[in-house]
Formats: sequence, C-alpha cells, structure tokens
Amino acid sequence: MIAENIASIKASLPEGTRLVAVSKLKPVEDIMEAYNAGQRLFGENYATELRDKHAQLPDDIEWHFIGHLQSKQLKYYIGFVSMIHGVDSVEHLEDVEHAAAKVNRVVNVLLQVHVAQEETKFGFLPEELSAARFDPSAYPHVRICGVMGMASHTDDQVRVREDFARIREFYHLLKEGPFADCPEFCEISMGMSHDYRIAMEEGSTLVRIGTSIFGPRDYSKKQ
Repeated sequence: MIAENIASIKASLPEGTRLVAVSKLKPVEDIMEAYNAGQRLFGENYATELRDKHAQLPDDIEWHFIGHLQSKQLKYYIGFVSMIHGVDSVEHLEDVEHAAAKVNRVVNVLLQVHVAQEETKFGFLPEELSAARFDPSAYPHVRICGVMGMASHTDDQVRVREDFARIREFYHLLKEGPFADCPEFCEISMGMSHDYRIAMEEGSTLVRIGTSIFGPRDYSKKQ
C-alpha cells in the first residue's frame, strides 16, 4: 500500500515539485518499503529518531529535518542532514552556522515563515522577515535555499490558500532582495497530506506528506 500511495501522490505532482515522505514515528520497515518504491527524500521531526534511522537505512537517502529546531539537538544530525526546514529566527540561523562549522559542512536550510492563525506555530513573523537584513555571506557554512511555512489548521480552504499565497509572497520578497544573486534560493516548502494540493497550486516546490503515505501515527511512541 505504501508503494501505491507514493506512486499516486507523485503522479499528481507538477514538474518542479518534490515529495518529502514524512516518516516520523514509522518503523524502518515502512521506510524501506517506500525506498524500494523509489522514494529517496524523507522528512523526520525528532532529532534522535532521525539519528537512529540514518544509521540503519541506506546511505543515499536524502534526510530533511522538518521538526522544530532545538539548538542542543543539532549535534544528532548536523553531520549528514541534507536540509533543515525550520530555521525560525536569526539566533537559530547562527546556531546552525556554528554547528555546521564544527563538522566542516555546508548545510542547506529554509527560513520558516509564520502566517498561520495559531500562535503555537513557529517562524519569522512577516514584519520580522521584512525587516531582517540577511547577508548570505555571513553564514559560510549555511546555504539558505528558500522558505518554509504552514497554513492555519482550519477547514476554511480560502484561509489556507491565503496563507500559502503569503508564504509565496515572502519568498519573492527575499528572492528579489537579499537573495537576488543566489540561484540556490529556489525552494518553497509548504503543504501536507490534507492541504498539499492547494499548496502546489500556490507554488510549493516541496510537499511534506506522511499520513497519506504511511497511514496514521501512534504518538505514544514519540521519543
């Protein structure tokens, strides 16, 4: 079923949009089923779980950390992670720079934008992002590749579309500003199982889908 789900989702993706298979709290057997179906890009939310799965699974998997960034946990995955989606403050950007420098790597990151109704979600507020003076040269061990965001948790699809449109607007604000000369600044990560189709219509290049691939999760297993 996992292989069939992946095939169905990939068939719906427009050119230029990639699938991040969100495998948090799922066993390595499920990830291997997805891997054997051709999936190579996986997203994990918990640092130690990501560390442990990386040690058990094939080396050609592209691991994305999509959970809330905690500076003290960077050590668990900074040595191999392909991209960190949730850099939600200048302080965290600096933390990633310092951690990546220690292992002599350049790590891809996305700047998280907060546009949702819920105050519990993380990210740069729009006014913070507008006022920030990002200097890509100040972070030699970080490659800022775009933005990430989540829509409000609501059944109101108009609001969801508006949220995704705002994330896209801030991508273009940065793309036309401090990252105008950075061809690697090209990613918009938005959209999950319940709203990824709207996200794709609003320009998402990375959709983070878990439940629609692997089924519901048992959060009692959370590390």
